[in-house]
Amino acid sequence: MPVQPDELALDLPPRFEIGDRVRVRKLIRNDGTFPTQEIGATLAKKGEIGYVISIGTFLQNSYIYAVHFLSTGYIVGCRGQELEQVEIQ
Repeated sequence: MPVQPDELALDLPPRFEIGDRVRVRKLIRNDGTFPTQEIGATLAKKGEIGYVISIGTFLQNSYIYAVHFLSTGYIVGCRGQELEQVEIQ
């Protein structure tokens, strides 16, 4: 269920849990918060799969999911709308 602009994501439980397998729904680039890569560098490509390893918050209004992408070894902070759950087969 998408969060409406006027409601806080933290009013709802997190969309994902630690250990969930997730897929990135869009290209994720470094906005300056990933210290070992240049700003604008690709951190995760659309369709890449990773695992949620922790859940934090941003500005006390939204969840940020730390996702470990095994293909690159990167741990990237993603918003819920940037991810979708992948069933383990």
